[in-house]
Amino acid sequence: MVVILGSIESGLIFAILALGVYLTFRILDFPDLTVDGSFATGGALAATMISGGVSPFVSTISAIGIGLVVGAVTGVLHTKGKINPLLAGILSMIALYSINLRIMQGKANIPLLGQDTIISQIQDKLASMGNFSLVVSLAIIVLIIKFIIDWFLHTEIGLSIRATGNNPRMIRSFSANTDTTIIVGLSLSNGLVALSGAIYAQYQGFADISMGIGMIIIGLASVIIGEAIFGDRSIVRATFAVIGGAIIYRLVVALAMREGLAPTDMKLMTALIVIAALIMPKITSGIRDKKRRANRRKTIERALQKSGSPSQAGEVKSNA
Repeated sequence: MVVILGSIESGLIFAILALGVYLTFRILDFPDLTVDGSFATGGALAATMISGGVSPFVSTISAIGIGLVVGAVTGVLHTKGKINPLLAGILSMIALYSINLRIMQGKANIPLLGQDTIISQIQDKLASMGNFSLVVSLAIIVLIIKFIIDWFLHTEIGLSIRATGNNPRMIRSFSANTDTTIIVGLSLSNGLVALSGAIYAQYQGFADISMGIGMIIIGLASVIIGEAIFGDRSIVRATFAVIGGAIIYRLVVALAMREGLAPTDMKLMTALIVIAALIMPKITSGIRDKKRRANRRKTIERALQKSGSPSQAGEVKSNA
């Protein structure tokens, strides 16, 4: 039970990260690799401020702010500097490694043991709920973020961001500034990623310079798994699917580790999950297409047999 609760807790934290990845990869159609850096930036800033005596709430809000700035920088590099999207993200990610070390005052690790954090405050105030206090609180936070994203993507600027991802040429024809929508989209995405990093650092009790490595894969895995299981026919359903995908991903990883998977194999496990999530829909779609063609062929054969044209029925069968 403890393992399952822990997986759901971490899954909810990573759901915030996955929602940020969803904004860039699915809504904006922008392959943003800044995520690995901005996740660590959020955790580094929050941990540094908390260890310096700043309120955990203020520290977490500050982490969101620096994430917004980081995303905007990536957007400016791409839109104003005309740098390839992948390269712009890589450049930001590389630069953030040194910036994160500066934020952490040259330390590779900042412990939060004994410090007052958002996690400890939740556990203290909701002590009567026992082990479920953190799960319930994180679920409420994630759902609030989900509803805000759902609302935002139906506003004028949100619809412009969606249109930019779907057809940038069309949105430009309506005199919309796609540079602005790309910068806003990337900024919001990395703000969510940094928030996830800040909460995760407080959850695990420390911030580490390498805590962001592989976060983009975790975000993608959550998005792909969620869409494959729950579907993505609407924004409301898609954001719900992303949250569900993040929780399922953490449960699968926890189950694998319980069965003897070494912690060093986590990245391999993540890669295999993403590969399976990408391949399975295509395989199932191919099977459905084969069944559909077979049923259509049988229907045609029966119709021809009833019309008294066995030669034509045989011809259909041979062609199939």
